Amino acid sequence: MSQFDVTIIGSGPGGYVSAIRCAQLGFKTAIIEKYSTLGGTCLNVGCIPSKAMLASSHHYDELKHFADHGIEVSGDVKVNLQKMVDRKQAVVDQTCSGVKFLMDKNKITVFEGIGSFEDATHVKITKNDGSSEVIESKNIIIATGSKPSNLPFITLDKERIITSTEALKLPEVPKHLVIIGGGVIGIELGQVYLRLGAQVSVVEYMDRIIPGMDSSLSKELTKVLKKQGMKFYVSHKVQAVERKGNEVTVKAENTKGEVITLEGDYALVSVGRKPYTAGLNVDKAGVKISDRGMVEVNDHLQTNVSNIYAIGDVVRGAMLAHKAEEEGTMVAEYLAGQKPHIDYNLIPGVVYTWPEVAAVGKTEEQLKEEGVTYKTGSFPFKALGRARAGGDLDGFVKILADAKTDEVLGVHMIGARCADLIAEAVTAMEFRASAEDISRMSHAHPTFAEAVKEAALAATDNRALHV
Repeated sequence: MSQFDVTIIGSGPGGYVSAIRCAQLGFKTAIIEKYSTLGGTCLNVGCIPSKAMLASSHHYDELKHFADHGIEVSGDVKVNLQKMVDRKQAVVDQTCSGVKFLMDKNKITVFEGIGSFEDATHVKITKNDGSSEVIESKNIIIATGSKPSNLPFITLDKERIITSTEALKLPEVPKHLVIIGGGVIGIELGQVYLRLGAQVSVVEYMDRIIPGMDSSLSKELTKVLKKQGMKFYVSHKVQAVERKGNEVTVKAENTKGEVITLEGDYALVSVGRKPYTAGLNVDKAGVKISDRGMVEVNDHLQTNVSNIYAIGDVVRGAMLAHKAEEEGTMVAEYLAGQKPHIDYNLIPGVVYTWPEVAAVGKTEEQLKEEGVTYKTGSFPFKALGRARAGGDLDGFVKILADAKTDEVLGVHMIGARCADLIAEAVTAMEFRASAEDISRMSHAHPTFAEAVKEAALAATDNRALHV
């Protein structure tokens, strides 16, 4: 029987990063993955493929505006969706191969099959051919991630009524794509097909899209996407989704009791994700699962069984790949006797539409609810020289700071390159910077990052320079 110091079940960003860190720290490490490729949802059917499709569709969309830059494109510009999907898959394959390389480089043993507990220190690996083997491990990390949620009355046929997985490999550009759920995944995939020529309608139960983010970001993104042609039905509760042939009908009711009927050729169900623990047999190890299906952990991500830990989407908190990575590293270092920590308030969130949306820290709604006295400073991208030069004028940066101490409490931005710009805010807040600290940092000119400095100036005695 093979024996290991640490065994990780699941090879997503949390799992494989944890395996690498464990190996770096000298642990004999194994990782178990039920699929033939490593990387989990993020690399295979989530973050990476969706960003590849967003990038390709963005290039196509930009062609429509080349004339504004004095570039004339003659002839018809056509979308080859299959080639776009093939490129997406090539990016996925290369990325997953990179993870396999890292496993080999760090001498991590990879098992392909379904990992399930025999007891607290033994894991059974059931392979695709039906054979199995059992390994022994001093410590075990559950990193099995999540899967798309669904509404109980919706039947997913994965042909016309689909999840994000199927949306990444459609055989055609939809004529009318109806998206159920206005969260990050739905909005990103909606923009992909909107750019490619589809009519896109979004039905959202809450009163705004991306409801988990600051309301000012929701408002601005809604405005921009409406301008691009996307339609929204917020404060609508979906009642029924039915398919007849190649037509899908979605019925939803608003808060006034009025019912709308949307007819499309595809319906994307994007109502969040839920923890995935099927097949783990955690009861054999005595691990507790909450009523919501999450593995219960303490502040060290340790379950009620002392040698078993859990990370990523399968535990509490935001379902984000980078959050899972931090947790995977934290557990590895904790096992090595170190004292790592994670400030969950400083885990940034990003929406990879164009303009991009990014945020870290508290929203205005949260500060009001907590009774915190704060001040705010905003700066529009349209006032930036770099934004005007590139034609990316939509959006703004908003900084929230404590009214007494000036410490930055939250940064919220929508605009070009915000997915990258948010790292500056995370760094500043990690060191408990004040708005004035940021305002006195030199930012290269002309750059999009100057919007962060200007927003900090606006939050510091309302003295932005370029508005």
